Amino acid sequence: MAYSLGFDIGSSSVKVSLLDIEKGVGVASAFYPKTEMSISVPKPEWAEQSPEDWWQNLKKALSEVVSQSSVNTAEIKAIGITYQMHGLVALDKNDKVVRPSIIWCDSRAVDYGRRAFHALGEKWALEHLLNSPGNFTAAKLAWVKENEPEIYERIDKIMLPGDYIAFRLTGEKNTTLSGLSEGIFIDYQTNEISEELLDYFGFSKSLIPEQVPTFAPQGFLLPRVAEELGLTAGIPVAYRAGDQPNNAFSLNVLEPGEVAATAGTSGVVYGVSDQLVPDSLSRVNTFAHVNHTKHQRRLGILLCINGTGILNAWLRQNTARELDYSQINDEALTAPVGAEGLRVFPFGNGAERVLGDLNPGASLSGLNFNIHNRSHLLRAGQEGIAFSFRYGMDIMQGMGVKGNVIRAGKANMFLSPLFRQTLSNLTGATVELYDTDGSLGAARGAALGAGIWKSPQEAFENLNKLEVITPNHEADTINNYYEDWKQKLNNILK
Repeated sequence: MAYSLGFDIGSSSVKVSLLDIEKGVGVASAFYPKTEMSISVPKPEWAEQSPEDWWQNLKKALSEVVSQSSVNTAEIKAIGITYQMHGLVALDKNDKVVRPSIIWCDSRAVDYGRRAFHALGEKWALEHLLNSPGNFTAAKLAWVKENEPEIYERIDKIMLPGDYIAFRLTGEKNTTLSGLSEGIFIDYQTNEISEELLDYFGFSKSLIPEQVPTFAPQGFLLPRVAEELGLTAGIPVAYRAGDQPNNAFSLNVLEPGEVAATAGTSGVVYGVSDQLVPDSLSRVNTFAHVNHTKHQRRLGILLCINGTGILNAWLRQNTARELDYSQINDEALTAPVGAEGLRVFPFGNGAERVLGDLNPGASLSGLNFNIHNRSHLLRAGQEGIAFSFRYGMDIMQGMGVKGNVIRAGKANMFLSPLFRQTLSNLTGATVELYDTDGSLGAARGAALGAGIWKSPQEAFENLNKLEVITPNHEADTINNYYEDWKQKLNNILK
């Protein structure tokens, strides 16, 4: 028997899954903490976490998985890591964390990225970085350099959250090309670290760890750490990727034209391209995909909608608290397609990248007290989320990502028959739902990176497809309502 472990380092919890490599199926999983992990907010729009919390939660989730499965830990042959993207972890020369991690949803560095975008030249940045430096890792480090100079001077190496966990496991300080692209450090014309960006911010190249391949042994579990975790020393860490590239990988989305989606608190559509075609308004972001190399271009085009499941949760909390989500989905289906003119704009969870970093707030349009009831509101909410996906996917299509098939895990909003059918009807795409998640994807990546599986085809041979949704007779009707929604949105944004 041979198994692999997947560690998913989220901002809400750490999830661990154990994969039976021979059968290609998960055999145990657990997450910790059981309530959401704390996020420190020292000032408005800041968000920080202690990397030590990730480590302690990993240990607890792993212990639960080992206990559940009763596996012989000597049969665990590889470890893979996926993690919350764009965070900043900084270590000193003694390998100590110098400050709490500035995580993905912290927006203190927005102005630093914006100034860099203009100073470097918007045309140059889009051609070479494929993005504005935005609020990503490089801009976060610039904030530390200017506002915490004593701390900045102590930094020996910077890391992403997944790099830090790999370091704790192996003692190796390294990162990946895909990871560096999250921080907007990569010049895609050369596939090297951008000297222009480093020079602009005044960063020494020595701050950046050594690069290792995404799929390969990147380090080996130290004896003292193996004892701490109840594992066997020498297990290779053989895969590492940010949560959205890894979600795409977990769904076998690796080639140009393939598309993955998630719809949790926020929603993401992630399409693979082989073209250096940025969005001129930087409304979607481009990163190196897990299989991007200097010789094979594979770029992940990422659309994020902030207000997805959080809108659905808000509607439940404030209008249907006595219902569970399956009952909400059933009630929403009792209202007609288009909700008889009621429109919801789901932009109430902060500035929206897809809207050019505007923050219009969520809103209702067309509410008629004599027609509409709760079922209309619940339906309009889910339709509004699907409309926002279509709005962003039109931008992606202009960049060459067609999305004829959308693959997703059967979870969160994709549990709703209304949402997934509406999305299929709006995009004309077939929606395929699978039994997988991020930690299982990381475990698959580990087995592939360790060479136990010889190809992605072998890795995904037993991936379980649960359901397929295709456009139906409501497609023309909902597309007409989308045009009405888009026109109203444009009026809101004026």
